Amino acid sequence: MKLTTFSRLLLLFLLVAQVAKADEEFIVEDIKVKGLQRISVGTVYNYLPVSVGERFSLDNVAPAIKALFKTGFFKDISLEREGATLIVNVVERPSIAKIVFEGNKDLSKDDLTKALKKIGLEEGKVFDQQVLDKVEQELSRQYFSHGKYGLKITTEVSDLTRNRVGIQIKISEGRVAKIKQINIVGNTVFDDATLLKNLELSTSNLLSFYTKNDQYSKQKLSGDLESLRSYYLDRGYINFNIESTQVAITPDKKDIYVTINVKEGAVYTLEKVKLAGNLVVAPEELIKLVKIGPGEIFSRKNATETSKAVSDRLGDDGYAFANVNMVPEINEAAKTVDMTFFVDPGKRVYVRHINMKGNTKTRDEVLRREMRQMESSWASSSKIERSKTRLERLGYFEDVNVETPPVTGTADQIDVNYSVTEKPSGNLSAGVGYSQVQGIVLNANIAQDNVFGSGKRVNIAFNNSSYSTNYQFGFFNPYFTVDGVSQGYNLGYTKRDAGQINIANYSTDVANAGINFGIPLNEFDQLRFDLDLKNTNLTAVDYSSLEIRDFIKEQGDSFLTLSPAIGWTHDTLNRAIFPSQGGQQRFSALATVPGSDLEYYKLSYKHQLYFPLAKDFTFRLHGEAAYGDGYSNTNELPFFENYFGGGTGSIRGFRNNTVGPRDSNGNPLGGSSKIIGNAELFFPVPFMAETKSVRLGTFVDAGSINNGFKVDNMKYSVGLSGEWLSPFGALSVSAAVPINSGSTPYTGGEIEDQTQMFQFNFGQNF
Repeated sequence: MKLTTFSRLLLLFLLVAQVAKADEEFIVEDIKVKGLQRISVGTVYNYLPVSVGERFSLDNVAPAIKALFKTGFFKDISLEREGATLIVNVVERPSIAKIVFEGNKDLSKDDLTKALKKIGLEEGKVFDQQVLDKVEQELSRQYFSHGKYGLKITTEVSDLTRNRVGIQIKISEGRVAKIKQINIVGNTVFDDATLLKNLELSTSNLLSFYTKNDQYSKQKLSGDLESLRSYYLDRGYINFNIESTQVAITPDKKDIYVTINVKEGAVYTLEKVKLAGNLVVAPEELIKLVKIGPGEIFSRKNATETSKAVSDRLGDDGYAFANVNMVPEINEAAKTVDMTFFVDPGKRVYVRHINMKGNTKTRDEVLRREMRQMESSWASSSKIERSKTRLERLGYFEDVNVETPPVTGTADQIDVNYSVTEKPSGNLSAGVGYSQVQGIVLNANIAQDNVFGSGKRVNIAFNNSSYSTNYQFGFFNPYFTVDGVSQGYNLGYTKRDAGQINIANYSTDVANAGINFGIPLNEFDQLRFDLDLKNTNLTAVDYSSLEIRDFIKEQGDSFLTLSPAIGWTHDTLNRAIFPSQGGQQRFSALATVPGSDLEYYKLSYKHQLYFPLAKDFTFRLHGEAAYGDGYSNTNELPFFENYFGGGTGSIRGFRNNTVGPRDSNGNPLGGSSKIIGNAELFFPVPFMAETKSVRLGTFVDAGSINNGFKVDNMKYSVGLSGEWLSPFGALSVSAAVPINSGSTPYTGGEIEDQTQMFQFNFGQNF
């Protein structure tokens, strides 16, 4: 068969193409890269899908170029052949030398830099125009979360030497958009005012500058919708539903309107409540933990608390991974709910190891003796948490954390890992302080709460002011015995001029020596025994009152007393400094032994409670009562042992020590009984919520000082307070207004109460 002319031409073309292709194929003997400035040759070799010794043809060109472009390092790439050498020509993308922000006020440079880093734009990285195009989107997201919707952003890129660029981001933040109105539609059972109280978002009010609750954010709204849902579910509205939400902003980007559409549904009551599953704990113990019962209105909060309480109880018996699931059966016709708490305890686990980390100074044994959870015993969630609290209460650490990871390869073991952050527990200081009462105070102090990491405390102090000269030495061992009996002793000398601190005119020289023991009764209670030997020299001055002179005439001016004392403390505070929950009770009784130069006794009781109201808000109630009297040859409590009131730590707004009975000269003499009460709400300093060494408060104080145990002449005050644990000492300030200042009678007539609105104390402990 003869070939046609077309067939001959096609065959010739294919033959030529095949020869040309064969001519382009070659074995790569070497690879050279041209145009590199910052990128290493090795990086190119790593991404190039061709190696020396491999066959290369036209079919390999596109994949090779594509692979190099994919790195993002280059803006132009071409391939050439020189004999058996493959030439790779590249043009690198410029690197970002610097990023400059202008106009940012609400967000710091660090915040903005972190935001851009998330999208791959940061100094030192390769510049990519596509990434730059995402800048406005990312920064807008950051500013929108702060309520600034009138944001304008412009970017400029300038070429620099050595193939680098500088990026300038100009920001016009605009004003914060405020919530103008929040509307709830569809509610008939509860009015708008009641429901709006449960939302974090709000229209502007006096505290909005601090709380920022008038600034809209999607996250806050989501939280508020859940709060609204919880409010209804806790009151029996099981079918409550939020059908839609609308957020509208005015054209000028200044005001926001929020509308929430709800469907309330009907109220459901509980018909049956039961426990099911594997009840590894005695049922009668678990039943006590159930917070809901038949006939009650359904409450998701109470049901959740029941589930948690049962789970925690199982955790105390080693079932650390127990699940207690709520299984409701809803009867739509009767509007009732049968609630079953299904208990799945899981496997019982025990603690393999307790590990300590971060105690670079404090000895390991100091931490381990605070442990209530033991190794090789069943894990107890309450004991693990209590051990953490005891570490926090030591006062040696800034932060304490605990983790309970399961042991790899086992199903019934966990490790308990405590990590601590040490803080300075010693103080060596010499300087000058100032107190409104004592005036200028010269002091020197060597104190170490954790000597050589042993947990023992030693202090040597010298204090000199116009009021007193004081020398003290003290030692305290919290673990005198291995079972927690503590021991301490002290030596001291104090010379005091009472007239300098708003008290009657006299002076005393007191030398004392004492020893004390503390015996733990249980986890929260302790008995304390003290024995103090005291020598007191009393001196009348030119202006001493008749009461003081008569006392010296009757009892003398030098007294040696031996006074044993017993005290009881019940302490559940979560922290030693700035606690936020728990309470503390203290009772003490002191009496000089018969035969002492002065025979008297003193009783005192103090009780304080802390209630966490919300995040960083704590409410404290404090009450104190004390009474003393003489016995045998001493007719009454010696006046220099009297109780006083007024000032910081007592009834603020009244001058220190001036509340109570007066002597014949009209000077405060104190009384044999004291009743003090305080109610105070603590909250963080605006814009310093993360600072744990500063807090503010608002308070109401009340108190009375009398002779004889009675409640007369109560004084009241209200005000604001502030406390700061500064590096130079503790500072407490208050601004208080007395509610019922008047006059106090004495033998010479009446004297007006001495008030003092602003009071502070610096350089002394709280």
